[in-house]
Amino acid sequence: MTVDGSGPAVRDAVPLTGIRRAAARKMIKAWEAPAFTLTITVDMSAALAVKRRDAAATVTDRLIECCARALVGHPQLNAWYDDLAVTQFDQVNIGVAVATDAGLMVPVVQGADRLALPEISAARRDLVSRARAGRLGRADVTGGTFTISNLGMQGVDRFTAILNVPQVAILAIGATTERYVRRDGVEAWVPQADFTLTCDHRAVDGATGAAFLTELRALIETP
Repeated sequence: MTVDGSGPAVRDAVPLTGIRRAAARKMIKAWEAPAFTLTITVDMSAALAVKRRDAAATVTDRLIECCARALVGHPQLNAWYDDLAVTQFDQVNIGVAVATDAGLMVPVVQGADRLALPEISAARRDLVSRARAGRLGRADVTGGTFTISNLGMQGVDRFTAILNVPQVAILAIGATTERYVRRDGVEAWVPQADFTLTCDHRAVDGATGAAFLTELRALIETP
């Protein structure tokens, strides 16, 4: 049976939860922003070695750590935009996109720039666990100044993330794959991943975004 007597039969009508309604409103505002994207390829050898040294840490934890350090030197990306001002923050609070049964959640690792890797790892694990159990509080999902969305674990090679407004930038991370490359006359298989940065052009220009990505890549590739 159809809703209006025409078209395909309706299987189910799933009501929008408060979380999904809020996400939908934010997405509409995000599409209003004049966004642009920049993509780089990163050698993930050093990041994978971190996981081998510390089984509790994940590649995502290392990426949070490196993003936080890079953002300290590029405060234009650690910011919010509204119609009155671009507000830059001293503290780096990194949101991590997490898929849950209730919809996409973005819990925030507060003060990531001031945490060591084990502390980041513990904070992220706790937030992800509580997000999937539906036990996040308001303080866990507010105050983010930058967001990371990592779909590499789902086998996505490259994607573009939508801005998490009012934040002015979000980083999308694809899968790490072995690629045959030539460097300094030497050919080898190297684990690489594509990183795509989406920026709000009202607050960030291309040169600033590129400089951030360059520093981020250097940090990730440093053992």
